[in-house]
Amino acid sequence: MAVPVLVAALAYAAWRGRRLVPPVVCAAAMAAVPAVVSPLKAAIGRAGPGSLALAPGYPGLYPSGHTATASVAYGAAALLLIPFVRRASVRLGLVAGTVLLNLMVGVALVYCGYHWPLDVAGSWLMCGALLSCAACVIFGSMGSLRSSSSSSDGSASSENCSSGSRG
Repeated sequence: MAVPVLVAALAYAAWRGRRLVPPVVCAAAMAAVPAVVSPLKAAIGRAGPGSLALAPGYPGLYPSGHTATASVAYGAAALLLIPFVRRASVRLGLVAGTVLLNLMVGVALVYCGYHWPLDVAGSWLMCGALLSCAACVIFGSMGSLRSSSSSSDGSASSENCSSGSRG
């Protein structure tokens, strides 16, 4: 379900935004998920909870690939749609809905016994970093969410993504 949501957001952002950088960055973030998760699973090789046994040749369950896929797909879709939403309350609802949906995916995987809580938490942390990098590239390439933004209105700007601290 998560990947089709991202594909729809990619198509909408490419068509409506008439810019290719945000959709390409989000597609690259999604492509990075198996490139990062698979080697980590192979290196760590942790078995699942309870009686869940790994099939011969299966690399392990940490970090959770399902959590990572859902987190990046839904998160990237939100990153793509945020610039098209004018009202701050709707943007907040979009972000809150994305977080809630990803929380439900993680809780369901733990509740059903497919993953340890740390498998899910590790994926969330990894994907948070991946999405933060994507947001810096996307919003840095746009200059800001709005051209007339100021630090007091809560909108993001490329200054937030620069290396080094200010202050």
